[in-house]
Amino acid sequence: MAKYLLLIVTINEVNQVYFFRSISKEIQSIQLAFNDFPKTKRLVLGSILSSLATLFHLAGGILPVIGYFISPLASAPILICTVFSKSLGFISYMISILLIFVLVPSELIVFPFTTGLLGLGIGMAFHFFEKRLSILLCGSLFLTIGIMILLYGIKFPILGPSVSSSFNYSIVGSIFLFTLFYSWIWVEVSFVYLKIVSRKFNL
Repeated sequence: MAKYLLLIVTINEVNQVYFFRSISKEIQSIQLAFNDFPKTKRLVLGSILSSLATLFHLAGGILPVIGYFISPLASAPILICTVFSKSLGFISYMISILLIFVLVPSELIVFPFTTGLLGLGIGMAFHFFEKRLSILLCGSLFLTIGIMILLYGIKFPILGPSVSSSFNYSIVGSIFLFTLFYSWIWVEVSFVYLKIVSRKFNL
């Protein structure tokens, strides 16, 4: 019994160190390096990332089956762009919405409240928070609010026809737990990618 208790305590200590560890140093170096880029270069990079976000999102409706696996990647370009610059990230988010509206208006309703909003939320969190837990909670909150707006505000069946559009605390709790896990995945993936970028360019 004592061994099990010791194992539980050790796991809790590891989790506390892991989730409360600061992950801002590499991110700050990337942000500082990006600020030194010429304005034209920053705008071009933002435009490219906006286009990628749009293409990834539209893949779900263009490519059968495989497109649904590509579509969630629409968060990545917005997230990366927002990590580089808060203002440019927001502009890229809005440009992506405009591009989707022009190209495939029927796909517009999902992106601003789910994948796009998640990328924007996590990217913003990297500017304001240092701890891993705070960043993933911020991303989770953004995505939860977006899904709730679709489900309860717009009455769009984002979770499928079996989920009622009437407010339900258990559904909201389930949504938050899912977004917490999903946000955690994105935080880890983005952090690994940004570390690679930092090392590659000696930032």
